[in-house]
Amino acid sequence: MLNTIRNHLTPINESGYGIIIIVALATLICFMFFDKIAWLSLFTLLFCLYFFRDPERVTPEGNYVISPADGKVVAITTTKAPAELGLGDKEFTRVSIFLSVVDVHVNRIPVTGTVKKLYYHPGKFLNAELDKASKDNERQSVLIETEDKKHFALVQIAGLIARRIVCDLDEGQKVQAGVRYGIIKFGSRVDVYLPTDIRPKVLVGQTAIGGETIIADLTSSDVKEAKKLPASKKISTKELES
Repeated sequence: MLNTIRNHLTPINESGYGIIIIVALATLICFMFFDKIAWLSLFTLLFCLYFFRDPERVTPEGNYVISPADGKVVAITTTKAPAELGLGDKEFTRVSIFLSVVDVHVNRIPVTGTVKKLYYHPGKFLNAELDKASKDNERQSVLIETEDKKHFALVQIAGLIARRIVCDLDEGQKVQAGVRYGIIKFGSRVDVYLPTDIRPKVLVGQTAIGGETIIADLTSSDVKEAKKLPASKKISTKELES
């Protein structure tokens, strides 16, 4: 019976333990002394349990770029990588994924390789769906180099109510696509920067699943045929398929 229950419960990410314990204690106190707000406190506790859920994912086998997060693809553009990663004026195809408060917020490595650089940038807390959030908001940037020396950038971006970005990586660390590496607490966005010769396999408006959705196929013939996408523009399905 106990194993059956465990199999049907979604695991909780350890980053949420502290908040959940505090809210649980507050809920207990409210039920003991403050009946009028006890049910509101219980709702908050249930929301925290839901928000910090960390379901298992099955990552496709192969040489793929995998979605680093659950959420909606809100933009696919051609732009430069964050300046702090030291990639100069080289352009990349940026795939932006917006995470609402009801999405799983655990982040996963998009591509197998080695972490070459990490950089935390304090900033604003604008709406993460805005294009300028990539530049102005608080963010954690990661540079990953694959075995064939291709560079991929990965950026966790805080949103309107996000106030903490967790990144459990070290420079020089070898990473595997689909493996957990961090979380953004309470609303956010994740950007993946692909070399411009790699054609994305997702479309704006599509819902991505972290650790499972294929962002790009690194062995596909599309790698050589990829075209430059419009800078600072949300690309339509028609434009991407043409």
